[in-house]
Formats: sequence, structure tokens, C-alpha cells
Amino acid sequence: MQDYTTYDAAKKEAVAAIQDAGVEFIHLWFTDVLGFVKTLVVAIDELENAMSEGMGFDGSSIQGFARLEESDMIAYPDPSTLMIKKWRQSDETIAIMYCNIVTPEGTPFAGDPREVLKRQLRRAAEMGYTFYIGPELEYYYLKDDVSPKFVDNASYFDQSVRDISFDLRSETVRELRKAGIQVEYSHHEVGPSQHEIDLRYQEALKMADQVINYKMIVKETAMANGVHATFMPKPVYGEAGSGMHVHQSLFKGSSNVFYDADAKYNLSDTCRSYIAGLLKHAPAFSLVTNQWVNSYKRLVSGYEAPVYVCWAHRNRSALVRVPLYKPGKEKATRIELRSPDPACNPYLAFAVMLAAGLDGIEKGLKAPDDVTADVYEMSVKEREELGIGMLPGDLNHAIDRFEESELMRETLGDQVFDYLLRNKRQEWDHYRTRVSQWEIDEYLPTL
Repeated sequence: MQDYTTYDAAKKEAVAAIQDAGVEFIHLWFTDVLGFVKTLVVAIDELENAMSEGMGFDGSSIQGFARLEESDMIAYPDPSTLMIKKWRQSDETIAIMYCNIVTPEGTPFAGDPREVLKRQLRRAAEMGYTFYIGPELEYYYLKDDVSPKFVDNASYFDQSVRDISFDLRSETVRELRKAGIQVEYSHHEVGPSQHEIDLRYQEALKMADQVINYKMIVKETAMANGVHATFMPKPVYGEAGSGMHVHQSLFKGSSNVFYDADAKYNLSDTCRSYIAGLLKHAPAFSLVTNQWVNSYKRLVSGYEAPVYVCWAHRNRSALVRVPLYKPGKEKATRIELRSPDPACNPYLAFAVMLAAGLDGIEKGLKAPDDVTADVYEMSVKEREELGIGMLPGDLNHAIDRFEESELMRETLGDQVFDYLLRNKRQEWDHYRTRVSQWEIDEYLPTL
């Protein structure tokens, strides 16, 4: 059991910083299982009590949390996550802290997505590892949230002076930096009105918190400028989908364990086993990294989204890619998982990919040879000969692969695992019974 009342020094620092900034209201954040942000707001005069005793709430009203008979939950603000920022709607200064969710008995709540990730990070720490993450989140700017109307017609890396996207993206980067989020760079993506802002790598828990804030800031900034920003994986037919490519590495102290100066491509055996773990479990963890019906409209051939389970250097048709931007540089050695999309819950997504990689290391799995050819251009027979499998083709297939996985149940815990199965089966049933506009256009005139 963790005692959430022992962080006196951190609490005092947080309270002092909030008072110095003249903050009146503090927003306490956590997410439900699907990744939607939930907020408790406390006034400054209630802050110390909230940090010492927590804030009680009805867990049965939160997606994936508690049943009615065990609904009492307590949210404890984590003072190490303090952010002070301007609230764009009113220009007032607010404070934000992420919360740890506990039961009335004081034990960490197993269904809290943040706790799911922390469990895997503790497992990694027991093996001597620190897990670092650097995500690339893509999104679209649209004129409204009713229909996908673009605000620009530029493409990859284009610089246009005829639209608001460049200024809007620059303003977003400024807001991210004000919130203490380090941005490596930003650019226009392949699709019209599609953009990407890349975050500098961080320890995984801090990065998951930052991803939540990143998405909020992107949307808030767009809304303040009369534009709608969406992280929907595939908002427009015929255009590129939005992914969340996740760069990841393991360190022991200051040493990157993925790096071996004497190995081919400088990739250690540990790194290759980690890759093997990702490849083995990717079909099962797709339900977490790609959790929506719409996610599988992105995972199709022809748009640089991975479909086939293999790894490569440079080759963007592979599920796992080893970037070679800085060959031979230890700290830059990493692998990139290309299947996740930005509509996932980052706490759960980072947890399952870490669990898969650690399973590969613990079991000494051997990665197959890397693929040098374009997998999309291979015949079925060629892929079979190379042992290249496929990711699930739709949400229903993903549900089946997830349900079969003992590692996913162990990683997420029974409560989150069972909730995801129930929720996603319901989503698939709602989807498959709907009559789409495509069916009306295709069949109604002739059948």
C-alpha cells in the first residue's frame, strides 16, 4: 500500500507555487478507461485538504471504473504533476494536477489507467530499466465538427501563406511550451489540413500525462480560433489517417540498453528481444493502441500505416521501424512502433507496449530478420515464406486477438481487461448493425 499523505515537501512547494501565481481554481485530472479526461475543480482554500485527504467521487459513474456496490473512490492530486497555465476561455490562470485514484482503504485502484502504467513501470524498474517514450501525434484541422471540411490544401512539410494552419500550429507550440511540454518540432503532414507536433522524449508516465495535456491544448487553441481539431484516426476517406508513432527505449541509469557499439546496426540483443515481444503481441494489443472502429479504417495498405507484422530499418511499411537519423549515437538508439493512433488512452497504450517488449526480453525471444523490401508489394506467398503476419483488419478481429492474450489480462488487470471487452463488443455491435451512406448509395438504386 502506498501512503499518499507523505509528500509533505512536494505538497508545500505546489501550494506555494499556486498561491504565488494567484490561482483561484485547481483542476484535478484523471482519465476513464477509454482515455477521456475527467475533472474535479477545487478552490484554493480547499487545496491543502484535497492533497492531504483526497477528493471522494462516485466511481460507478466513470467508464470502466467501479460497480455500484463498490463505487466510492478517492482522487489524490500528485503534486509532482503541477501545471500552471492560462485558461483560454476566460484568460484566467488555473492550476492542473493529475490524480492517483485509490479505494477508501487507501490502496491504488486497479482500474485506474495511470495505475496500470505505473504497475508496468515498476516491473521494468525491478529489471533495472527506465522506459522512455517520444510520440508523434498527427491530427487534422477542420472548419467544424459536423463535416470534414479542410482549412488548408497543403501537404507534407509544405509552407503555405494562404491559410491559418501555420499560425495556428505555431500558437499551439507556444501554448505547449508554456505548459512545460518540450516540443522537438512541428510540420504539416501528408493530408490536407493534417499536422504533427512531436514531443521530446520523456519518462513514460510523465509523457502519458503530457499526451493528455497536448491533446487538450491542440483542441483548445483550435477552438479559440474558430477551428475544430480532431485526433480521429481516419476522418476523411481517401486521405492519410492520423497515427501516433511511438519512439521508445530502455535505459539502465544513463546507458541505453538498446545500444551495442559492436552489434549490427548498433542494436543490442536486448533491443532485438524487445522488438520480438512487440511483434508477437501486436495483434493482441491492437485493441488498446487502436481502440475504435474507425482505427481500422486507417490500418490499410497505401497510406504508410502498418498492416503487416514485421520490423525494418528506414522502411515505413513495417510495424516496427528502427530510425537511423543518428547512426552510432547511443542515446538516439530507439525503436518506433507505427501502429498506434492518437485516439487511444496513452496510459494503457504505453503499458501494453512496454509489457510486450519486456515479455520478449524475459523470454529471450529472437526477432526475425528485418525486412528490406516494401511489404505492401509482396505477394501473399512471399509474406508467408518470411513469416510475416497481419494486424487485425477490424475491431471485431482485434477483440478476438485481445481476448486470447494472457499477457493483456495480466498487464491491464481483470477489471480493465473485462471492461474493454464488454465496451468494444458493444461498439462493434452498434457499428455492424448500422446502415451506412455508402450502402444506401451502392445498393438502394439497384437492389
